[in-house]
Amino acid sequence: MMTNHNIIGVVGGVGPYAGLDLVRKIFDQTIAENDQQHLSVALLSLPGRIEPRTEFLLGEIETNPGVAVADIICQLEQLGAGVIGIPCNTMFAPPIFEVILQSLKAADCDLEPVHMIKNTADFMGEFYPEIRKVGLLCTRGTYLSHIYRDYLEPAGLEVVLPEESARKELVHDSILDPEYGIKVHSHPVTDRARRQLLGVISDLENQGARAVILGCTELPLAITETKIGPTIMIDPTLLLARKLISLAAPDQLKPLSDN
Repeated sequence: MMTNHNIIGVVGGVGPYAGLDLVRKIFDQTIAENDQQHLSVALLSLPGRIEPRTEFLLGEIETNPGVAVADIICQLEQLGAGVIGIPCNTMFAPPIFEVILQSLKAADCDLEPVHMIKNTADFMGEFYPEIRKVGLLCTRGTYLSHIYRDYLEPAGLEVVLPEESARKELVHDSILDPEYGIKVHSHPVTDRARRQLLGVISDLENQGARAVILGCTELPLAITETKIGPTIMIDPTLLLARKLISLAAPDQLKPLSDN
């Protein structure tokens, strides 16, 4: 029996493999017995049009990437998308996300992207209310914008961060280094990038973190485990995929126990 739900729109290119990862997780989290029962997904990956998010937040470039993203969302709406996912944590920093919303309103586009950071915070509160300390791995742009702290701390969660040198030299470089970083080497991820991230996760655990948020959509490409030792890995891309399914076709969302 064929389904006829809203098309799920995915803004790709931020980075390109993160868009593919979100689409794969949408398929993985969908109850479907054949091709026809899978949900319709439109991935529009236009990386050349979207300026680097961290560089904008650091004041190194002037063009706000939110303008291009809003235009892509409008194109996805024209394709029939009824819900929108942006697999990029830094895109939700207020200086960028507010421009996305303003640009969508100016274009008379009624779609509003699922807020990736709020969705992750809501998940923590619902499924892990006993956890009071959560580690965070992210880019410099996401860290400086405080978006995870702004959503997690009001819910009573203490956000544990790597030491400053580890944030700059290990986490950020594991993502962006031109020789071994995940953005350059997404498939497969280099051993060096993964080793560095595992070391930082261990340090966060030693600081008392019982869960670690992989707060950059490149990180789940390297850290695929749901747990490392006793520490729970929180994948915002996976949570975004599940939220998009719940909005487009709630009857086809797999239970968490099946994952």
